[in-house]
Amino acid sequence: MKNNMNWNFDNSYSRLSDAFKEHIEPVAVKNPELVLMNEDLIEELNLDFSKIDKNELAALFTGNILPEGSNAIAQAYAGHQFGHFTMLGDGRAVLIGEHLTKNNERYDIQFKGSGKTAFSRNGDGRAALGPMLREYIISEAMHNLNIPSTRSLAVAKTGEEIMRETSLQGAVLTRVASSHIRVGTFQYVAARNKKDELEILLNYVIKRHYPELINSNNKTLDLLKVLIDKQIDLVVNWMRVGFIHGVMNTDNMTISGETIDYGPCAFMDTYDPKTVFSSIDKMGRYAYCNQPAITKWNLSRFAECLIPLIDDDENKAIKSATGLIETFAKKYEEKWLNMMRSKLGLLGEDKKDKFLIVDLLTWMHQNKVDYTNTFCHLMNLKDYDDDSYKDDNFQNWKKNWQERLKLNNNTPENYIKLMRSVNPLVIPRNHKIEESLEKANDNNLKSFNKLLEILKKPYAIQENISDYLKMDSSLKEYKTFCGT
Repeated sequence: MKNNMNWNFDNSYSRLSDAFKEHIEPVAVKNPELVLMNEDLIEELNLDFSKIDKNELAALFTGNILPEGSNAIAQAYAGHQFGHFTMLGDGRAVLIGEHLTKNNERYDIQFKGSGKTAFSRNGDGRAALGPMLREYIISEAMHNLNIPSTRSLAVAKTGEEIMRETSLQGAVLTRVASSHIRVGTFQYVAARNKKDELEILLNYVIKRHYPELINSNNKTLDLLKVLIDKQIDLVVNWMRVGFIHGVMNTDNMTISGETIDYGPCAFMDTYDPKTVFSSIDKMGRYAYCNQPAITKWNLSRFAECLIPLIDDDENKAIKSATGLIETFAKKYEEKWLNMMRSKLGLLGEDKKDKFLIVDLLTWMHQNKVDYTNTFCHLMNLKDYDDDSYKDDNFQNWKKNWQERLKLNNNTPENYIKLMRSVNPLVIPRNHKIEESLEKANDNNLKSFNKLLEILKKPYAIQENISDYLKMDSSLKEYKTFCGT
């Protein structure tokens, strides 16, 4: 593609040996049509599409033409899917290259839904419009909630029908990430029993993501330690906003610490720790309350891959890795408690804080109260008033909370400021997502764009959005799907 549009590719992953990937071109589509582009992200990436017409952009964002300097590959990886180990790989995604911004920040540019690869197994390598728009809006919402996430640059229709349970419109999502290297990438290499390849991957990850570890005495152990901290921070953030990922397989845990893969994910309305939205999670493995334990489980699988590189003495290596994994529970509890203190505007620590927090969550669960709105109500925001909060037990809890607020020279100005920094006033409500996707499938993006605009400022008070603040009680058995 002649007009560069400021693309600045330096494709370091594709220079690794073929053990890590397959060189492949996206499969051409019949009738590309641009649905939407992320103008904010375009600017952040220093790209310039101003001199490109819509047809050319549609061809670009479906893979019919590739920008100069790109080098398309499908990445190899494995994964524990619902606990079962499988050799996988990009079955419907193509990484076209790594773009460097003018600040030398490196981003993967990936097409999702771009056709068959060597890893597609029995799949068609395609994606449907609805799930690609869902990933677009929720990944952007997560970014605006200040939670590390992959992002979405564009969605384009392919002009082809794809068959799932019914015939659906085909689409390609352009995803942007710090990288697409996962715990599952390490599992894939470890399963091949080639220590040299494992070492290459480890050094590559450290150089790309954690250069501060290059000269460390045991960089393998230090990488594990950093990743434990990163993943705890990430899952604490999910718990903070009531986000349920839905498919926390090891191939969906990135080494960069970003949220990836927005399939059957959703935000919790009524507070219930056992909430599951995924249609395929029959046993509740990835329920809201299980996310911390699954994070630890996934990190344990990562640690297993690293054993040959930690120490030549296998027993010593296992002991060192186990010691680090066992720090998870205490670290998580500490970070979760501090996060909940912030949500409640509490300064410092008090030995009764955990009881105060658990009492509130228990009351919310027993009374089927909205998770997000309860914290908004505590910030004295009138739009979030509800008869539920007149309950005597809640009022008694509130008195205890107000007493605790007085500690450590706290002031109303301080605690409201703290609460406002971590409690979103608006989240992607499930019924609003479904409503906007349904209309978008009929080529009407008005609701979708309005929702996108509102979700750009989740911590700000916005006018005339009361319809976006409440849950829809008719969505009793709400289910989300993988979108494959």
